[in-house]
Amino acid sequence: MAADTNGELDRLVRTIRARALPRHIALIMDGNGRWALRQGQPRVHGHRVGAERVSDVVELALDLAIPYITLFTFSMENWQRPPEEVNALMNLLEEAIETYWQEAVRLKIRLFFLGDRTRLPDKVRRAIEHAEQATRVNTRLTLTLALSYSGRWEITETTKRVLRNAGRIHPAVVTEEFWQACMPSAHLPPVDLLIRTGGEYRISNFTLWQAAYAEFYFTEVLWPEFTKVHLAQAILHWQQRERRFGRVPDYQVYPARTDDQPEDVVSR
Repeated sequence: MAADTNGELDRLVRTIRARALPRHIALIMDGNGRWALRQGQPRVHGHRVGAERVSDVVELALDLAIPYITLFTFSMENWQRPPEEVNALMNLLEEAIETYWQEAVRLKIRLFFLGDRTRLPDKVRRAIEHAEQATRVNTRLTLTLALSYSGRWEITETTKRVLRNAGRIHPAVVTEEFWQACMPSAHLPPVDLLIRTGGEYRISNFTLWQAAYAEFYFTEVLWPEFTKVHLAQAILHWQQRERRFGRVPDYQVYPARTDDQPEDVVSR
């Protein structure tokens, strides 16, 4: 089975290497708790196994030279979960960050954490700050963990940043580019491909601004079972889409019809 899986991955990688690749992939890693319950394990076990799957995503991204990966790690809404699960998740996050930052340095990965840090435990905040500082000069891949994050939070936070300077900003200056530059995620490019595992068909308040023109890929696979093959399949699906950004493909503007032109000149 492993050989077959490797063969499938090799075939997919050869195919997608020959085409344009997404620059920024965002993932909603859903299904950890359900997977654990199906195994007869506590939900936190699913989160721990799910954390191990991140390395597969990173390895394939590095192999394909995809420069930006953003992971929906812990949402604002997740604070409403039972306290024991939230505490277990915070402990797991601290452990994962403390373990992984040295590997990120070795692989030239920049770690960035996006979200409301004021709600995080001090130990997690310290781990984040250390990991960001240690990897700040790396440029091979920017791995962003959206932590205590929501798209609405980011838009609200951006609004606050703009209003702090409202008296010094002329309305004409406030363009999409200006707004983007004020966002906590200002250094990230638009999301090209947004993947959600776990069988749900919604984006759950994730990257609302950045995913405006993203292609969405939904899969029934639960996150702890998500492999490089599944990621490669999602990228291939993205490559097969026609991204028009509001335009009509091969559209040609014809001159306005005049009275002496035959009907078929403009009826195309």
